[in-house]
Amino acid sequence: MSSSTTVRTARRRTLRVAAAALIAAAGLSLTACNNSDDTASKPAAGAGSAGSSAGAQGTDAQPDNAKSGSGDGTSSRAGSGNGAAKGGGKSKFCRTNDLIMEAVDSSPDEKVGEVTVQMTNKGAKTCSATGFAGVDLKDIDGTSAPVDRGGEQPRITDLKPGDTATFSISYEVDFSGDSLASPTNIIVTPPNETHSVTLEWPADALKLAGPYDDKIQVHPVGIAN
Repeated sequence: MSSSTTVRTARRRTLRVAAAALIAAAGLSLTACNNSDDTASKPAAGAGSAGSSAGAQGTDAQPDNAKSGSGDGTSSRAGSGNGAAKGGGKSKFCRTNDLIMEAVDSSPDEKVGEVTVQMTNKGAKTCSATGFAGVDLKDIDGTSAPVDRGGEQPRITDLKPGDTATFSISYEVDFSGDSLASPTNIIVTPPNETHSVTLEWPADALKLAGPYDDKIQVHPVGIAN
């Protein structure tokens, strides 16, 4: 083979090697670009996890706030439970059979007549004696007359087992000796009850000025001092 032929052959080989190198370089560049585009289009794994975590925290936060609100509602509803308690917690009314009653003279002096009726809860549960008792005075002649209520506002009066409440009957005292009123008994109906009890008029009570009228008043039930 001549030297010129040898030179041409070497040049062709050099060109083929160079072309192959250029093709390979172009392929690598294209692959790198594709990888860059994929990387840009996809969020980083760490960022995705952080976003998911933040989303989970936000989801958890809402029920917590709702529970807190429900608690306030319950608490405020508990605030509502705090008012009934002032009234004695909705205690059932004291029944006549639950009470031991007695009438005693409680006149502070010889000029003011007063009889106090004591009511003790002998039951096993707390009960309410709030209000006015119904009172009739029975006279020695067998007749009876109702006693008017005073103008006071009743107070909540709850009686635990063994507790005592009282109410008073106030009246004008007779100084003439000509009174037409001679009570022998007090007929008592506890507040919010229909069954009555007959008590003896205290023998040592001051003489009541009669006849039976607005000179006599019954006052609301209250806790005994």
